[in-house]
Amino acid sequence: MDVNGTNVHLKMPLLQRPDSVIINLPEHINDKEKKFRTVQFKIRDIKCASCATSIESVLGELNGVESTVVSPLQGQALIKYNPHLVNTKKIKETIEDVGFPVEDFPEQEIGVCRLRIKGMTCTSCSESVEHALLMVHGVKKAVVGLALEEAKVHFDQNLTDTDQISEAIEDAGFGAELISSGNDANKVHLKLEGVDSQEDVIFIRSILESIQSVNQVEFDLPEKVTIAFNPDFTGPRSLIQCIEEAHHGPNVYHASLYAPPRKRETEQQQEICMYRNQFFMSCLFSVPVFFFSMVLPMLPPYGNWLEYKIQNMLTIGMVLRWILCTPVQFVVGRRFYVGSYYALRRRSANMDVLVTLGTNAAYFYSLYILVKALTSKTFEGQDFFETSAMLISFILLGKYLEVVAKGKTSDALAKLSDLAPDTANLLTMDGDGNVILEMEISTQLIQRNDIIKIVPGAKIPVDGIVVNGQSYVNESMITGEASPVAKKPNDKVIGGTVNENGCILVKVTHVGSDTALSQIVQLVEAAQLARAPVQKLADQISKFFVPIVVMAAFLTWLVWFITGLAGIYPRHWIPNAMDKFELALQFGISVLVVACPCALGLATPTAVMVATGKGASLGVLIKGGNALEKTHKVKMIVFDKTGTLTIGKPVVVSSALFSSISMEDICDIATAAEVNSEHPIAKAVVDHAKMVRKKSGSQTYHVMEAKDFEVHLGAGVSGKVADKMVLVGNRRLMQSRNVPLGPEVEDYISENEHLARTCVLVAIDGTVAGAFAVTDPVKPEAKHVISFLQLMGISSIMVTGDNWATATAIAKEVGIEKVFAEMDPLGKADKIRDIQAKGMHVAMVGDGINDSPALVAANIGMAIGAGTDVAIEAADIVLIKSNLEDVITAIDLSRKTISRIRLNYVWALGYNILGVPMAAGILYPFTGLRLPPWLAGACMAASSLSVVCSSLLLQSYKKPFHVHDTLGPSHCTKCGQRRFLWLIFG
Repeated sequence: MDVNGTNVHLKMPLLQRPDSVIINLPEHINDKEKKFRTVQFKIRDIKCASCATSIESVLGELNGVESTVVSPLQGQALIKYNPHLVNTKKIKETIEDVGFPVEDFPEQEIGVCRLRIKGMTCTSCSESVEHALLMVHGVKKAVVGLALEEAKVHFDQNLTDTDQISEAIEDAGFGAELISSGNDANKVHLKLEGVDSQEDVIFIRSILESIQSVNQVEFDLPEKVTIAFNPDFTGPRSLIQCIEEAHHGPNVYHASLYAPPRKRETEQQQEICMYRNQFFMSCLFSVPVFFFSMVLPMLPPYGNWLEYKIQNMLTIGMVLRWILCTPVQFVVGRRFYVGSYYALRRRSANMDVLVTLGTNAAYFYSLYILVKALTSKTFEGQDFFETSAMLISFILLGKYLEVVAKGKTSDALAKLSDLAPDTANLLTMDGDGNVILEMEISTQLIQRNDIIKIVPGAKIPVDGIVVNGQSYVNESMITGEASPVAKKPNDKVIGGTVNENGCILVKVTHVGSDTALSQIVQLVEAAQLARAPVQKLADQISKFFVPIVVMAAFLTWLVWFITGLAGIYPRHWIPNAMDKFELALQFGISVLVVACPCALGLATPTAVMVATGKGASLGVLIKGGNALEKTHKVKMIVFDKTGTLTIGKPVVVSSALFSSISMEDICDIATAAEVNSEHPIAKAVVDHAKMVRKKSGSQTYHVMEAKDFEVHLGAGVSGKVADKMVLVGNRRLMQSRNVPLGPEVEDYISENEHLARTCVLVAIDGTVAGAFAVTDPVKPEAKHVISFLQLMGISSIMVTGDNWATATAIAKEVGIEKVFAEMDPLGKADKIRDIQAKGMHVAMVGDGINDSPALVAANIGMAIGAGTDVAIEAADIVLIKSNLEDVITAIDLSRKTISRIRLNYVWALGYNILGVPMAAGILYPFTGLRLPPWLAGACMAASSLSVVCSSLLLQSYKKPFHVHDTLGPSHCTKCGQRRFLWLIFG
């Protein structure tokens, strides 16, 4: 295979079991139908190869089954089938009819797809799309994001597919375009050469689909193919090789990477250009209308020609305004008619309905005036063509500015997606680990277990483990931590981070959707789609908003018209060239257009989008609006100890001798006993022993073996080392084996326990010979974080499985007053429930593994120290760094976001609360001020723009706190603040 000009030879098995029977579909099935899926069953009672052959043959006769591979040893069947022709239930029944019970049968094959939704303008639209999706048979869950303009749908693949889902959206009156079905991160797009006919397409498809790790093959054009695959078993280079090694007659095929256009950015630009062009087209007609109706008549004699009468009372000005306004109303404004039609068809109402009602009222009344003037010699009336034209122009201007601003709400996510480099240096190694070939390849061609070379200053393309070299890596793009992190062999590195100085070789462990960067992007995208509970207010208001506005507009017109006819208000209130009906109509139209539900619908999702993206850039992954909202209510935080308040890596800080045996010999004996233990304290003792031997420079050191090794849970280990009975453990182990503890030993234990240290005693032949004091150091920022939380009005408690003495000492050191020690994981969860029963909103901060029951039980679970394993299901918030400061960041960001959402509601509702009465003319009797329809339209557009811009201000969010350190004796290395200032204030 030729990759970037370099020849690489790779071999890959096409089938896992060579003797398997492959049954192919007839060739007459068209290309659309050949969208295959793979399902795996566990089958009982398979006793020999003959049984497997029977199952394969009977499935081969089933219409729609492409291939069957049955393993008699594992009792499993891997079946590739066409869902358009057969479903998994039929396959299961066919196997059971032969006499073989089926287990692990997926009753529902749940698929996930994401779609771009076009034409949504307000919360009512998103609810309509969601309702239409949930009405599709087989759809289990649907989430529609208004600000993101996307939908995520979970559906049963046996009952429906993405085509039917798209049709349902289009039937509801919105555009739908499939973004992804399944996992796009494990797809590769290839451009083919040498494909000249449909036979070549069918041949290449059959080659690719015969590879067991290929999930889906889609041809866009004969020369472009998209392949979905399992990265655990294959990769893009292997797929390219399979294509290039295949021969169909004289044809020779070549494959290369193809980068499809990024639809999101392209569509955003197209939408921006569309609104801009429509606005300019509208202005082309509405600006002259404005001049002919409101400027030139005020500048005699320049505007006198507009009053020239063509027929009866019909003037040139009326005709020109009608001619210029009509294209704006029906060509430029067509989108409002289409939106209104679909909205009314689904028995709902949105912004399009309000705009259509308002502009139509102005246009058709003006048309009535025009016809009346044409047919009457005495009629005098004023048209409002400028109202219709300018109203549409201002709304389009507002939508143009809105889509430009909305495009910036996902900037943080776009920056995360672009962190990975385009190319990488791939190394080919021989059996002795020597480099025999180095070449530059596209990052998309990297496969699991590849060895890549990272030079100083280069970005790391994927997740992996350092196998050679040492360096410092800047992980601030992923974790937000500015300080470079030292990397040595066996250390993990994260894709998207920057290698600063040394050259390192990295073995690839995660590619595609498994990388930390991909998981972060997926998590943030899911969070941006999820609705916050606070949005329910907007959803409830939007259901009644438009009908109430229409009713208010009608009542406004009716009141002004009736009071005018009754002569309740004086005649001089009516402007020149206007009558009572026209004045009332102007007020009614203004009420219609000033009240816009768009801003209300955008208030929450735009803020959530910006906040989750900003949080991700700071190393705080918030799983949706629900978690974001609940976090601001937290009044108590429960901290785990190990790995949360402490570093999580115990070290020996002191040692003592209680016999004539040398410390080196005790270390050798302790190492022999502890080397087989996986306990962190045991590893700390072994590491210390190795360090002692290394410092002593002894050349006679050799590893002794422990016989009769035994682990005593929660106490220590025992065994025979050099014919001596050795016990290594705590006080409880010694007491259970009747080993006496002298006053000197007791004092050592007591002294260290008060210092939050764990004592490891070493007993040889029934006598304590020495001891080690082990401690898990407290994180340097822990004390400052606890005190800062207190300033925020949040209480802190510690819940740990460690002993009371150690837990109390650690709590005292960091400033926590309440401690609950010696608790198992379920006990932690019960303690949280007890606190919640008192009416407290509780957050749990833990490591996300043994603390998962407590994380789930808490109102908010924060998983800290996730490293590259960012997909922690139990947590609501994932803190990528092992830094407690991010707990404060998460809470503060939540509070700032909720405040911003409330401010957005003030902006959204404020325009309506103030604008509707003004549009209805409440101030007109007292001040003579009224809100013309075109100005009401401008206010409506300004409300949506204000909300989006308000949300965008969250992008300037700064962390409220960091722990100051010092460079020398005087300055903080993070902010440069002088020492005496942060000692006083910080």
